[in-house]
Amino acid sequence: MTMDAVILCGGKGTRLQSVVSDRPKPMAALNGKPFLQMLVEYAAGFGVARFILCAGHMAETIEEHFSAGLPGLEILVSREPQPLDTAGAVKNAEGLIKTPQFLVMNGDSFCRLDLRAFMDFHFSRKARASVAVARVADAGSFGSVAMDGAGRITSFREKSAAGEGYVNAGIYILEKADLAAVPPGVKYSMERDLLPSLISGGGVYGCVTAEKLFDIGTPEGYRAAGEQLK
Repeated sequence: MTMDAVILCGGKGTRLQSVVSDRPKPMAALNGKPFLQMLVEYAAGFGVARFILCAGHMAETIEEHFSAGLPGLEILVSREPQPLDTAGAVKNAEGLIKTPQFLVMNGDSFCRLDLRAFMDFHFSRKARASVAVARVADAGSFGSVAMDGAGRITSFREKSAAGEGYVNAGIYILEKADLAAVPPGVKYSMERDLLPSLISGGGVYGCVTAEKLFDIGTPEGYRAAGEQLK
């Protein structure tokens, strides 16, 4: 079974503008190719064939680049009328999502997660939502994820004290039916609003990966990704 993939690429990328100012952050070139295209091609390698790109800031750059499409893939752009945050952007694209379960990926981070295994993880646990979770040396710069012994996520913590810990790797599987809980046309966050509302029912699971998390949201992270993802 495959799923549609929704990629969140609407942010302004303020922290990255000192090195990338002429395009939206997910379109920053990484070894000669837009980062966003790299994400699409990576997911396509696991059989994902349909993508919805949630665009906001400089959306026309994303639309122009993908207007010719990529072989064998359907790529649609969902424009945000105004910034809607992560879950709000997904809600705005709801009408374009065709599969009952769907992937969500942050457009400014990358983790070599086995997406087919991630889908199997979601179904085997009958989860309401699944979140890819990576272990990092400094969870303080990301915000951390707390889980119980069964792997259920119990809370998302904002950026806190430095130290090793589990963090949200920015890849999710959601049930389309749960988008009914998201109010349309308003700012609504995945970590602060939607997922906590699902956690209360005990149905949000963390899929732990040992793969490295790359975040291109800062000049340092962008340079590191360029060097290590050649």
